Order: sequence, then C-alpha cells, then structure tokens
Amino acid sequence: MKKRNRFISLVLTLGLALSVMATSVSASKFVDAHGNELELDDTLEAYSSVVLSGVDNAARKAETNLGDLWTDALRWFAVSGKINAYFDEDDVTAGNTKVEVDADHIVALWNGGNLRADIAAGKFGTAELASVLPYPNKVAVIYMSGAELLEALEAYGDASADACASFMQAAGLTYSVNADRAYDKGEAYGKYWFKANSVSRVTITDVNGKAFDPNATYAVITHNANFNGMDSSYMFKAAAEANEKSAITKAVVRDVVWMYINEELGNVVGDAYAAPQGRITVTATAAPAESAKP
Repeated sequence: MKKRNRFISLVLTLGLALSVMATSVSASKFVDAHGNELELDDTLEAYSSVVLSGVDNAARKAETNLGDLWTDALRWFAVSGKINAYFDEDDVTAGNTKVEVDADHIVALWNGGNLRADIAAGKFGTAELASVLPYPNKVAVIYMSGAELLEALEAYGDASADACASFMQAAGLTYSVNADRAYDKGEAYGKYWFKANSVSRVTITDVNGKAFDPNATYAVITHNANFNGMDSSYMFKAAAEANEKSAITKAVVRDVVWMYINEELGNVVGDAYAAPQGRITVTATAAPAESAKP
C-alpha cells in the first residue's frame, strides 16, 4: 500500500510540475462565510482514496475520518515545530515563540460544526478544503489543566442534540461519552449552551498513549473562535485568559491542513483514513429525545 501511495504521489507531483511549467499560476475566487474574497491556488492537487466525511452533521455527533485528518494536521503543525514561525510579533517580542509543553502533552481539538462538507474520493484541491471550512480560522494554542480539558469536552451541549456544533474531534487523546446521561446544566452560556455543573458524561482514556492527569498542563491546538469562547467553548476562553502563553497565531487553518497533506502524507490521503480511528467512543442505548439544535 505504501508503494501504491508513493506512486500516486509521484504521478501527482510530476503532473503539478508539468502544469506549472506549461502555464502561469491559476487562481479562482472564493468568498468565505465572513464575506472575505480569497484567491485559491488551483494548481495544488492531492488525492484521496476514500470519502472524507463532513456533511450531514456527521462530525457533530461522532468521530469521523475527516475529523481525524483535520486534528492530525493541527497537532502535527505544533509537534513538528512548524508553528514556531507563525507566532505574531507581539508574542515573539514577549518571548512566546514555541509550544511550551512536551509533545506528549500536545493535543488538538476541532468542533464538528466547523467541518461543513465531504471530500470525495479522487483528486481534490484548495477549493474542496475551502468548502469544508468556509471560515477564516487561524490556528490557536490554549494551555489547559487536565481538569479544564475534561470539562471542555463535557460541555459540548445537550447529549440528545444530534447536531451539536461543539462536539470535539480530537488528535492526541482518546475519550468516551456516555450519551445516556443527561448533561448537568449550570449557568446559561449563549443561546443554546450551558456551563457544566459537573463532569458526568465524558472520560478521557489516555493522552498520547499515557495516563490522563487532571493536574497536568496540556497544550490544546485549535482555532481562534474556540479561543474566544464561541458556542459552548467557555472553558477554552477562560483557560486562554488565565495563561498568557496561550495565543492566536498567524497560520490559516486551511493552509495548515494542506501543508500536512503535502509534507506529511505526500499529497495522498490513503487507507489510514478509510474509517474513524477509534479516538472517540459514544455510548447511547436510550432512544434520543428531540431537542433544540444550534
């Protein structure tokens, strides 16, 4: 399979090289969900041997292969050190130039509501990534205690809502959700969400293969909207405000995902992403009740 992937990657690379030699760089226009007009580099191409699932609320209620790919890209960006070049000028002046924990304490979380389309099997490019994420999200680093991380996962919303935008896709940790247990709602937070009175539904099994420590400090790689407390992300916001090393970088998330596909996967999303990789287990034996959906 590795030989097959390398062959596909070589063919794509040669095709791209010939295309660039024969023509000038091609760009199409894309207007994101915030009304920003962007130019997409149409010469960039990759290949997926599988459908990567993002539509029909799939990533809002369970782990998906696209969620695995997306969070893998973010964690790779931090662990590889590539993120170091993207801290903004103020952070660099303050000495904030790298992720301040070891790799085994780096995780990535991405809310399912920010995965909006499938990527079909076959060739794809920057236009397909823009359809998946039609927002100008930037990569952010948030330092959290293990206890805060656990509450951030707990607080995704009403367990009976089948389209919860704040359900977290993950890399670098495995966790389980007992969806039969009612969410212990506390203070209202926004239109649809409530702070957690207690953690009763979510259990973190391990972090990067090691025992979860509620007292340890973990670096969560996510995006600027979570950093600022969107949807049910009140714990992200509180943790970011409490630790001055937490930061929003200059790196555009779509660019980082493309970087990962290109540099780490050789432009081929292969069988490793054929199915969800078992990072999230959702147990639900009771029939879900209808509830308001965000």
